[in-house]
Amino acid sequence: MSYDDAMEALSNDALKLIKNNQVIGLGSGRAATSLVKSLAKLIKLKNYNIKGIPTSLQIKFVAEKAGIQLIESDQVNHIDIVFDGADQIDSQKYVIKGGGGALLRENILFSLAKKVVVMADKTKFVKDFTRTVPIEIHPLARNGVINYIKKLGGESKIRSLDRGYPFFTENGNIILDSDFGTIKNPKILTQKIKQIPGVLESGIFLRKPDIIYKAKTKGKFEII
Repeated sequence: MSYDDAMEALSNDALKLIKNNQVIGLGSGRAATSLVKSLAKLIKLKNYNIKGIPTSLQIKFVAEKAGIQLIESDQVNHIDIVFDGADQIDSQKYVIKGGGGALLRENILFSLAKKVVVMADKTKFVKDFTRTVPIEIHPLARNGVINYIKKLGGESKIRSLDRGYPFFTENGNIILDSDFGTIKNPKILTQKIKQIPGVLESGIFLRKPDIIYKAKTKGKFEII
């Protein structure tokens, strides 16, 4: 089942939020890639002066190819809008991110944003979180963090590549994918995770989206 048509339709709709001379945060993944392509067309059509801040090398390449002017987050004190996807969205509108490994940069952009827009297909919406929580950690803290996570009721696996090599983020860190079962109170859990020495970021984001696009089948979507 494909949501590509709906993603394209909602990406075009989301362009209504963009104004000239804005700084736009560009998230990672399929939804963000669709948005970037639509944004590039808007910039050319209206001759907008838009600066984009990518969250990953993947989306940086897409944006560069599309001709979008790029800067880094440390060059600004705020971002007008961040557009990003999500791995899961619960009934409280918290999101889990980090499936692609860009959670640290994504969370930095969320914190700088005046408005956060999340785009995801309907399979990502759940009552309570059930998937593993990505946790970016310093490699030297590996064993200590795993033991702390156990005390919080989680079982962790180091994310690895196909041949068993550890997955390293663009920041040179590793990721623990931690299973906590069904998560009823994501805010408290992520606060506890972020207090563990060696943890750089939790995949449960405390900043909730201001607007959520839900992609459906047959090119349809709804705004939450």
